[in-house]
Amino acid sequence: MLTRFKKLFLITAMCTTVIVAPLGTASAEDSPSTIKSDADTAAELGLLIGEGNGVNAAYLGKSSTRLQAAIISLRLNGKLNEALAFTGNNNFSDADQVGKANQPVLAYLKSNPELGWQGAGNNRFDPSAAISSQQFYKVILENLGYKTGADFTYQQSETYAASHGLKEIAGMSSLQNTHLATALVEALSAHTKNGKPFFDTLQASGVIASGSAWPQGERIGIGQDDKLGKYFTDKNGRALYFFTKDAEDVNSCQGDCLKNWPIYYDANLQIPAWLNKADFAVITRTDGTKQLTYKNWPLYYFVKDSKPGDVTGEGVGGVWFAAKSDYAIMLGTSKEAGNYLTDDYGRALYYFDKDTSGKSVCEGNCLVNWPAYSTSGVSVPSTIKGSDIGTITRSDGSKQASIKGFPLYYFINDKAQGDLNGQGVNDVWYIVDPAKFNGTTASTTPAEPTIKTYNIDIKEYSFGTEALTIEAGSKVIFTNYDEMKHNAVALDGSFSTPLLAKGESYTVTFDKPGTYNYLCEPHMSFMTGQIIVK
Repeated sequence: MLTRFKKLFLITAMCTTVIVAPLGTASAEDSPSTIKSDADTAAELGLLIGEGNGVNAAYLGKSSTRLQAAIISLRLNGKLNEALAFTGNNNFSDADQVGKANQPVLAYLKSNPELGWQGAGNNRFDPSAAISSQQFYKVILENLGYKTGADFTYQQSETYAASHGLKEIAGMSSLQNTHLATALVEALSAHTKNGKPFFDTLQASGVIASGSAWPQGERIGIGQDDKLGKYFTDKNGRALYFFTKDAEDVNSCQGDCLKNWPIYYDANLQIPAWLNKADFAVITRTDGTKQLTYKNWPLYYFVKDSKPGDVTGEGVGGVWFAAKSDYAIMLGTSKEAGNYLTDDYGRALYYFDKDTSGKSVCEGNCLVNWPAYSTSGVSVPSTIKGSDIGTITRSDGSKQASIKGFPLYYFINDKAQGDLNGQGVNDVWYIVDPAKFNGTTASTTPAEPTIKTYNIDIKEYSFGTEALTIEAGSKVIFTNYDEMKHNAVALDGSFSTPLLAKGESYTVTFDKPGTYNYLCEPHMSFMTGQIIVK
């Protein structure tokens, strides 16, 4: 058994936040010799200009528009300056929606329909309308020399793009500028219709400066699996993995383990623009070799993955899982304590045995020492039921992550990765083995929470692809992850959520069995869902 703390030193300062910084953040000397975001590269090469203060975080977080996509298209084919200087008067009827500097661009596009920007119908361009990945990949394909209608149809844009190595932003109904940056850098490795590398073509035409260098080294790619969702790959599409035993010791994989799970490393690393460079680092292993890490987790291949798209290492031994950026929780493994829940950075999470289902009784100084864990992630390791991980609402209205309805906490005295100093404190604080945990002794029904909670994540203009089946009396939490506001309104009027902004949630309780069809009022033509209550 782990050593138990007999005393806690209470911290008297008032606690105003429940956010704890991740352990093990890489120092500058731990970072790869070169680590670049696609946003850095797109800005350096002049493919993305930005606004005012350039390609900064504020600009990257903005929604992408049709006008932006058109300007980028003109920049790639070397016609932007000509468009900006255009003096024609025939323009779209909504040209006054953009600044005067960009009105000549719309007039130029209207006068040159062969460029593929005929507008949105009724003599309108809709310059501020959101752009999808399908639309933007169409733009890139046309700049590669492929023609809509001849080489591919608009409906085939994404599948045709994927056949040419363009897939990292696929499936998104609305883009942010961060996605444009990654799609542009991704396109540099593609070949034009005449077989030339796009980077060379842009450099030869002067769009990219002659002295600019091709991005070197490895890159983090994004794979897609029907069951696993999105996961990390190398530049060739091979899956990357986390090892739960690394939470205790990053050198846990040795000998034959490394033969089956080779390390991932390159001195130069390129990452998608939406990932945080500070989350990547390099460790030096005990044998002197170096290895790339993400959020403190060393990255590995699996020797049995024979081709891109293989993810046969997922769940192996209950300790190997696909590397992802959006884990809500992860697993650590201790030689003494076995498996336990961690946050996405590998820091241990605890439950409080005095809590009951859906309610935290840890307040005041308790919360100083045991900060509440909250997360915006949506993925879980495949050995954990996704429905077991949810949120509760604390007394102050803030959200706290939970397992099977019971709140999750950090311990303030866990200073280093692998620390489990909170285990057994005062005989009421414990780490969580998800395979064994069924509730607290304070709960009236510790084996099974009285009220089950389900989550419907509103992402990319969708409630999900399948109906949700629940039990009568269950709660459903609708959470919006899109920039656009959405709601959920039952066709029979039985429930209705308010319009939810990004990050906002609303809970609906379903007491009566039946089938409930619902929609999003602002997008009712395509955003629908169904809940079946048994």
